[in-house]
Parts: sequence; C-alpha cells; structure tokens
Amino acid sequence: MNTRKLSGPGIKLEKRDLERLSHFRFQLRVFMRVSEDICRKARITPLQYQLLLHLQGFPERSWANIGELAERLQARHNGVVALVSRCELAGLVERRVGRDDRRQVEVHLTPKGEAIVYRLAAEHQPELQHLRQEFSLPGWLDADGGA
Repeated sequence: MNTRKLSGPGIKLEKRDLERLSHFRFQLRVFMRVSEDICRKARITPLQYQLLLHLQGFPERSWANIGELAERLQARHNGVVALVSRCELAGLVERRVGRDDRRQVEVHLTPKGEAIVYRLAAEHQPELQHLRQEFSLPGWLDADGGA
C-alpha cells in the first residue's frame, strides 16, 4: 500500500484519500447514469427532470424564478430561459407574472410536470438508498469529520 504523501493547496493527501475520492466520483457517476436512464425512459431529458425537481423542491414554495433556477442548475440565465421554454412547450411548466414584482416571472409546474417529477423521484429512491448505504460505511470520514 502506497502511503506517500501528496501535496495540494495546503492539504496533505495520501493515496487512500485519492482512492476514497475516486470511489466517491465513481458512485456519483453511477447514480447520474441511472438517473439519465430513468429520465430517458420517461421521454424527458435529465436537465428537464432537474428543473422539475428544483421547482417542486424549492424551499417553502413550489415555484421559482429564472435566476433562482439558474443558481440551482448552476447554469447561465439564457440557457435556463431556453430550458423553461422547452419544458413549457412539453406542457411541464408554465410561466406566471410575479406576485410581488410584476417584472419577475415565476415558473410553476403544471399537473403533468408535477406527476412526472413525483414518479421519477420515486424511481430514483433505490439508487439513493444505495448511495446512503455506500457513504455511511466506515472510512468515509476522517477524525476531523471531513471527507
């Protein structure tokens, strides 16, 4: 077993740290691939699913504006506008004039979009349970509580 210390920006890493990071990225990619397959079977893109999920999962309300969605999706404003337009054409979301600020546009799920997001979220649960089990195994946290 190689215990050579590797240097980083003020952090000393050992090979086992990179093995853990590699395993984490692998498990994350497996989850994403399964998610992509679930979405494709439902005939929506993974990005459309993420948009629907962020709308229904937005804290304390079930709508968001374009800026909030851009933040959640880590995407550019104009890209989110185009995504919302595609989802609107598919009957998944609708735009509404802002309640508090008429210059804002609120994006809401339609009943069709809400049904899809709940169904797909349920289909993701077995893989999420697998991740919970995988990352609760001993060795994931060091003495400082970090990964």
